[in-house]
Amino acid sequence: MTNATSRRTRTALILGASRGIGLETVKQYRADGWRVIATVRTQEAAQALQALGAETHVLDLTDANAVAGLAWKLDGEALDVAIYVAGIYGPRTQGATPVSQADFDAVMHTNVWAPMGVLPVVLPMVEAGHHGAGGADEAGGVLAVISSRMGSIGDMTGNGGWLYRASKAAVNAVLRGVSIDAQNATCLTFHPGWVQTDMGGAGAAITPQESVAGIRRVIAGATRADNGGFRNYDGSVIEW
Repeated sequence: MTNATSRRTRTALILGASRGIGLETVKQYRADGWRVIATVRTQEAAQALQALGAETHVLDLTDANAVAGLAWKLDGEALDVAIYVAGIYGPRTQGATPVSQADFDAVMHTNVWAPMGVLPVVLPMVEAGHHGAGGADEAGGVLAVISSRMGSIGDMTGNGGWLYRASKAAVNAVLRGVSIDAQNATCLTFHPGWVQTDMGGAGAAITPQESVAGIRRVIAGATRADNGGFRNYDGSVIEW
């Protein structure tokens, strides 16, 4: 590895960066000198991220045409990190209660269908990136999904919010499927912890700063042996 390679500016793509974990991820990578590309749904959110030095694209990730347009705009990029953050919770049900078709469509479109559309498009760009901590510069970047421990079937001891649980179990399968196509990239799905966001609530256990810092440490230390794994934000393995 040459000195020029070791000094090159790293590039991260954050898909769904308007607020919460996505916004904090942009802030931390920018603070470390990374070039950051971020997608948001409003021009207002784009302006806030541009003030942080991020490059922004305003689009709805559930719009297949918009995702195709994003792929065209990003053609030729080499992404060292790409993280799919966008997600919604849906009805806060208790017990195995029927859900409406409208709720099902909204949650599954954002949490499952959208990543199924965008992750295969982004994967070649991550394959062209690099990863590694401590001066390492291994071929292939890291492609990650912010999922949830609630999507673990092996670890399921409750059924509250079961539509959200089902969507996160599904997106875990999506990430695992993408990982099989990855030749150089390392693909991971994450539980971010119970985070103080609009979704997690003010009484949650950890701050977005703590969650994102942990996820970034795991990403930085990931190797190809981790490809297809389900990890907690602290790096511990979670059951499928």
